[in-house]
Amino acid sequence: MVVCNVLRVTSRLATRCCGRALYSTENKARFYTKKHEWVSVSDNIGTVGISNYAQDALGEVVYVQLPDVGKDIEAGDECGALESVKAASEVYSPVSGTVTEKNTEVESKPALINKSCYSEGWLFRVKLAKPEELQQLMDQATYDKYLEDH
Repeated sequence: MVVCNVLRVTSRLATRCCGRALYSTENKARFYTKKHEWVSVSDNIGTVGISNYAQDALGEVVYVQLPDVGKDIEAGDECGALESVKAASEVYSPVSGTVTEKNTEVESKPALINKSCYSEGWLFRVKLAKPEELQQLMDQATYDKYLEDH
């Protein structure tokens, strides 16, 4: 019974963030850090954002600072910041590479992170310098287990 309730709550939270993302095939290609950033890779370009858990814990995001295009970053580097009505949080890059794009829409409309953390609310894109770093990150199932245990 407790497990069922946890699954229902988790499902509701994911639905609140981005509707279809919980059931999207993109979930299989998303990798997570222990600090709740995610990266999804296509053609050696990683799209980075924060997880549903992170956006829910932050509350209403009111300010976003993202890395500049052209900036070289290393996995684990602090490269941005988010502020909400409850807290401030640094953004850490899950992978190494060069920033190719930042989501300027999310800078002007920070609430997109709360509304759609896995699609419209992505933060920045990076050309991967070390694709093998993805092996150090958690897949969806491992991240879900991590959330249960912490």
